[in-house]
Order: sequence, then structure tokens, then C-alpha cells
Amino acid sequence: MEGLPFLPGNSFNDPTNGYAVPILPERGIGGEPIHYNQLSDQELDELANFNPTLTYGQAKQAPPEDFVPGHVAWDKKVLRFNGYFKQTVHESPDEYFRVRPVDIYYYLEDDSISVVEPHVENSGMPQGKLIKRQRLPKNDQGDNWHWKDLNNGINVTFYGKVFRLVNCDKFTRDYLESEGMIVNDPEGMPTDPYIERRKDAAALRTYKTASAFDKLKQFMELDRKVLRFYCVWDDTGNMFGEKRPFVIHYYLVDDTLEVREVHKPNDGRDPFPVLIGRHKVPKDRYNVESSFPQVVMELSDHEIKEYLTPKDFKVGEHVSIYGRRFLVYDCDNFTKAFFYHNFGMTEFPSVDVEQRLRDLPKMEIPPYNNFGSMEDSLQSCLSLIPQPPKKDFIKMLENDHKDSVRPEDNGRRFIISYRLADDMMMIYEPPVRNSGIIGGKFLERTRVAKPNCPPDQPLFYGPQDFYIGAVIEVFRHRFVITNADAYVLNYMEEHRDQFPDNTIQTLRAKLSETHDGDLDILVRQVRAQLKKIAITDKMRVDEMFLRYDKDRTGFIDANNMRNLCRSLQLPVDDDVINALISQCTSDPEGRISLEDFRKFVECS
Repeated sequence: MEGLPFLPGNSFNDPTNGYAVPILPERGIGGEPIHYNQLSDQELDELANFNPTLTYGQAKQAPPEDFVPGHVAWDKKVLRFNGYFKQTVHESPDEYFRVRPVDIYYYLEDDSISVVEPHVENSGMPQGKLIKRQRLPKNDQGDNWHWKDLNNGINVTFYGKVFRLVNCDKFTRDYLESEGMIVNDPEGMPTDPYIERRKDAAALRTYKTASAFDKLKQFMELDRKVLRFYCVWDDTGNMFGEKRPFVIHYYLVDDTLEVREVHKPNDGRDPFPVLIGRHKVPKDRYNVESSFPQVVMELSDHEIKEYLTPKDFKVGEHVSIYGRRFLVYDCDNFTKAFFYHNFGMTEFPSVDVEQRLRDLPKMEIPPYNNFGSMEDSLQSCLSLIPQPPKKDFIKMLENDHKDSVRPEDNGRRFIISYRLADDMMMIYEPPVRNSGIIGGKFLERTRVAKPNCPPDQPLFYGPQDFYIGAVIEVFRHRFVITNADAYVLNYMEEHRDQFPDNTIQTLRAKLSETHDGDLDILVRQVRAQLKKIAITDKMRVDEMFLRYDKDRTGFIDANNMRNLCRSLQLPVDDDVINALISQCTSDPEGRISLEDFRKFVECS
């Protein structure tokens, strides 16, 4: 290897000579020197194990301090706290409680505590040392009160009595802070109301000259002069609250005021005009002494400190009257002139208090689903729980008992009753013996729509659709009008503007051809229905009679007979009722006795 040229790759280390030693680079990229520890590991070990005593020798220890016992170190060092406790006074009309100040001493020598009450002249109570110097128990576990438990603004309990610590002296504060405690800020000592009252009684009396204000002059100059303020009570913050307008009248003659509510037509409120009666109103009726028995006694001028005056009413500001906040938004001209002459006010900016209503969303009615009647289906869209359709009660009161009843002549006969009160129809079929058809009520009372009309805009049958020869289609059943009673003609003649003239003429001509035998047939059919009731239950006949003989006179009249027929779904035409009464009794006044009623019903 020695003969090889000194070229890269031709130099080799001899592994048999010595051992490899790592050599750290001294310069880095760019030729900058690399800083590293120049000390070797041996030097570092010597520095770590270096002991100054090996060089300078053993250090001399300081002599021990003299032993001082605790009763000597803490002798005459006492922590002082100022405090008080309240003592209830029973059976005394002049006072309810007394505030008794005390000084609490904590002796650091033996952790004992004493409580001393300073002497107050003529207090009437024994004072001095309340608790002798001793260690006071803190709880039932045997712990005693320690200075670490004492601080300003806390309550301590000694033998069941609660003391409030309010302050401490400078030595106590410095000592507690030196021990690492945070001392609270001092509190004020409350005053004893009984002692203050005695001081006021013992002080020199002062007298005030009576006021030169003449009430008679106020009456002569300010009588019938009233300030008027327009205001609103904004209660929208509460549930179902609203803005309610009021007027406040302030009477200058005696400084009283009243609050009147402004009512509007159909506002839904009871018409009570006065919300607050006329009297002197205090600014704050709750600003009274806590000892005043408000439950059993009324407030007087002695308890109330200040009343409302005209200065408290300003346009654009709120005024509180018994907890209600009224916004004064305007006043009348006399009030403005009064404020100008007495207070120099010239600007009275009115406030707009009109309540803006929100645009309510419009409800869209869905199309008719062909289930039930139109009115019943519509109720399911108007409310969560469908209600029966509302009736026109005004129309019912005006047109009640105005029904059109008359039997038909050809083939199967029916009686169509049309109620003018609610535009409802009822169809009744008189029973025919051996006809094979059960007579009675053919159609319940309901409104009938015309055929081929749109379901969302139905057209119902009206009185003008009923005339002689008219065809009425009721739920796919066609009925031909062949006759009518006299009341129909009278009603049409009274309301000629609602019916064509040819309808009235044809009805008049038809009624002139009516035979008397039709009335007898109808009376016999009504009598047959009553007889069926007598056959099935004879006691029911007496019950029906006594039901309408409420005065127990033993007689019923034509109105009672009409109500009886109406309850049994029988015709109640005047001709039919008169014919029934004439067959029941011979009384000229038309009165029917119980015996006559039994004979009429039971006899064939």
C-alpha cells in the first residue's frame, strides 16, 4: 500500500494499529466556525465532583439561639377586634331590638378569648365583661377558636350568641398580614335606634315657623283648574299585553290626580272610566320604615315622604304611578300655558304612540273534498276541533215558525218545509195505509244545493225557487211542486220584490182550486199518528198533556197543540191546528181539557 500513489481511494487505515477516535468538525457549511464545548469528559467530571471544603476546609457552624418559651415570646401580645351583636327586646312599644357593641380580645399567649362590652351611660343594661378569658369551643369535635378563624366582616358564634366582627386595630392587621392572611375591609357599626331616639329627645328642641302658604288663596286662585296629560300604559312586555290609552287629570286646587281610561267602540273592555281615583299619589309608596305595619294600617302623610307634583310630568318621559309606567305623549293647551308661566318651558314635543299592526297571513281555503256538507267541511279548516256551522240567529228570530207546509196530491205525496230562519229544508212523507212505504221523515233539516253547481261556490235553494210546477232535485231525488198553503201566498205578497209576479199569480190561481177534503185528509193523518202513540203507551198521552199544562189549569190551548205537533214532526199549519182543536173540544175559547184530549187521541 505504500507504493500506491496518493490518490483518492488509495489511502487505507491500518486496523491493527491503535483505535479510532471520532474527530468533530471545526467548521460548518460556508466556513463558519462551529462552537462546542472545549472541555473533555474528565474535566467535566472533576467539576461536577468539586467540593469547596476540600480546598477551604470545613465551614464553622453558627452558635444556637437561646430558647425562648411561648408564654414569654407572646406575652402581652393581643389581637383586638371590634364587633357587635343584636339583642331582641320583648314587650316594649318603643324598641324592637338593641345593637350592643363589643370588643373581642384574642391572647396569642395561650389562644384564649375574652369579650368585653364598653360601658354606655344610662343604658339600663349590665355591661362590662361578657365572656371571661378562656379558650372558646368552636364545634362539637373539640376544636377551639383560633386566630386563623377571625377576620373582618364575618360572624362568629360564642356559646350560642352570634357576634359580627367589623374592624380590628393596626397591630392585629399587621400580624395577620405577616402570617399570610388577607384581611377584609372594615365595616361600619350600625346605630342603635333606641339610643338615637334618646339622643334626639335629649337634644335642644328647635321650632319651625308655620308656612305662610295660604290654602284659601290656593282654593280661590286654582279652583277648577286642571292639568290634562295624555299618556299610554305600554304593557306589551307581558303576555297578552297591549298599549292602553289613559288621561291623567292633575287638580291644582289640592294637588290630587286621577287616571281615566280612554274607551273606544267595541274595544271589549268593561266601561269603567276611572282606573285610579282622585287622591294625592306618593312618588314611592314603598319607601317607608320597615317597622311600619302596612298590613293593618294605611299610609298617612307622616309615612309618605314626597308626593307627585306637576314637575314630575313631562311630555315624552315616563311617570310611575303605583308600579305602572305611563308614557306622557301630549297635553292640552292649558297645561302648556301653565308650564310656560311657572317653569319657563316652551317646547312640548309630542310622541307618536300609534301601534302598528302586523300584516296577518291570509288563510286559503282548500277545495271541497265531497265529504259531508259544504258547511261541515269548511269548519275543519277554520279550527283544530271542528264546530257545528254557525246559524244566522237574527234571521232565525225574524222568520222563526214561518214554514211552508202542504201535502202533494198526485202519486207519492210529500210535504216540503222550508225554514226562512236558516234556509233549511225538511221533507216529510205522510203515511198511507197498505202502501208498502213507511211514512215519516224523509229528509232531515239541512241546506240543499242546486244540481250542477261548483262545489267551492255552491248555490242553495231559496224561497224564489219554489213555485207551482217547479222541479226540486234533492240529492238525486226530484220533487215536483204541485201545491202550497195559504201562508206561502201571504208571504210572497208581503215580499213582492223577492219573487216574480208570474210565480205569485200561479200560486194564487192554484190555491183558489183547493178542495176542503184535503184538509180533512191531513187532519185524519195527524190524528192517526197520535193514536199510534196511545196504542203503544197510554201513559204517554197524559205525560204529553201535562208537559204543556205547566200552570196546572187542566187545559191547553192552540199554541200548546202546535208545539206538541212540532215535537212529533207533524204539520203545524194554522188550518190544521184549528181543525184539530175544533174536533177536540167545543169550547169557544179553544181550550182542551185532559178528558177531551184523551177521547180525541184514543177514539177512532
